[in-house]
Amino acid sequence: MEPSSLSRPNLSSMRAFSFTIYGTMVLVSTYFPLFYAKLGFSNSQIGVLYALGPMISLIANLLWSIASDKYRTVKKIMCILLIGQIIMSYILSISTSFSMIMLIITIFYFFFYPVFPLSDTIAINAAKQHGKSFITIRIFGSIGYAFFALVIGYVLSVIGASRTMWVTMAIAGIALLITMFIQDQSSPVAKMNMSGIWSILRQKELLWFFGCVFCLAISARMNDAFLTITLKDLGAGENVIGWAQLASSCSEIPIFLFLSIYGDRFKELPLLIFASLVFATRFLLVSLTGSAYAIIAIQLMHSLSFGIFYVTAIRMLTRLIPDEFRATGMALFTIAWSSASGLLSGTLGGIVFEQFGRQRFYLIAMTFALIACIGFATRYFHRDPAIRARKSIGSSKKG
Repeated sequence: MEPSSLSRPNLSSMRAFSFTIYGTMVLVSTYFPLFYAKLGFSNSQIGVLYALGPMISLIANLLWSIASDKYRTVKKIMCILLIGQIIMSYILSISTSFSMIMLIITIFYFFFYPVFPLSDTIAINAAKQHGKSFITIRIFGSIGYAFFALVIGYVLSVIGASRTMWVTMAIAGIALLITMFIQDQSSPVAKMNMSGIWSILRQKELLWFFGCVFCLAISARMNDAFLTITLKDLGAGENVIGWAQLASSCSEIPIFLFLSIYGDRFKELPLLIFASLVFATRFLLVSLTGSAYAIIAIQLMHSLSFGIFYVTAIRMLTRLIPDEFRATGMALFTIAWSSASGLLSGTLGGIVFEQFGRQRFYLIAMTFALIACIGFATRYFHRDPAIRARKSIGSSKKG
C-alpha cells in the first residue's frame, strides 16, 4: 500500500517539475539572445555569450554530479542550483556592460545546465520505482517547452524584453517550490568511466558515428543560437518568436511517441540519413525565405529532423556500446551534440552571421548537415570486410 500511496504525488511532482524547468530552457535558448540584443550587443558578442554555456556545462555537470554522489542527495543539490539561478538572474537584470554580463552569465550557466541531467536522474529512478516508463515523465518537459515558448513570448511582448530576467526568476522560483514536494533520490548522476573511453575510441563505427553527429550538431546549434535573431531581423515580435518555438516543440512529441513504439521496425542509418537531409532542407528554406511566418511553418520540420535523429541516435548508441561503458558513451555523445558543437557554433557562428548575413549563415549550416548525411550514407553503403567474409562463408555453406 505504501508504494502506491507515494506513487501519485511523487510522479505528479516530477511531471510538474519537468514541465516547469523547460520554461527556463526556453528563456535561455530563445529569449536571452533578445535580451542581449536589447542591450545593444553585436551578433558576434551574442555568439560568445551563447558559446559560454556549452563550455561551462562540461565542468558544471561533472562537479555537481560529484557533489551529488558525495552527499548522496539530488534534491538538495537541485535546490542549490535553482537558488543560484534566481540570484544570478537578478544580478543580470541590473547589469548592462558586456564584460559584467559575460562574467555573471558564466556563473548562471554553472547553476543552470546541471539541473537537466539531475532532473532526468530523479525521473528515471522514480519511474523505475513505480513501474512506469521514463517517457511518461520526460514528455511533460516537451509540453512545458511548448507552453512556455508561447506564454513567455506574449508576456515579454507586453512587459518588454528588458524584463526577461524577472520572468526567469519567477519560473525558477516556481520550480524551487515544486522541488519541495519531490522525493529525494540518493542515486548519483552516471559518471564517465575513463577506462571506457579508450575502448570506445577503438571502435571505428562509433568514431564515424560521433564525427557525423558532431557535423550535424554544428548546423543544429547554429540554428538554435541565431533563430531568434533571424526572426527579429525579419520583423517578428516576441509573440511570433514564441509561436515558432511552439511549432518545433509540439511537433517532436508525436515523433517521440511513434518511434518509441515502432522505431525498431526501421534500420538506424537510413533514419539518420533521412533526418540529416531534413535538417539540410530546413536550413536551406530558412536561408531563402524572407518571412517570419514562413519560418514558423519551417519549424514544423523539427519533428522529422531532430525528433527522428535524437531517438534513433540514442537507440544506435545503446546497440554499439556495451552496458559497462554506456555512461561513457552517453557522455561523449553529449559532448559531440551539445558542448563542443555549441562552443564552436556560438563563437564562429556569431562572426559568420555578422560578417556574411543570414542567407550565407544558414547555407553554411545546411552544408554541415549535408556532410553528416554523406557520412551516414557512406557508412550505410560501405560493406565492412568482416561482414562480407561472413556472407561469403554463409554462401559457400549453402552451396
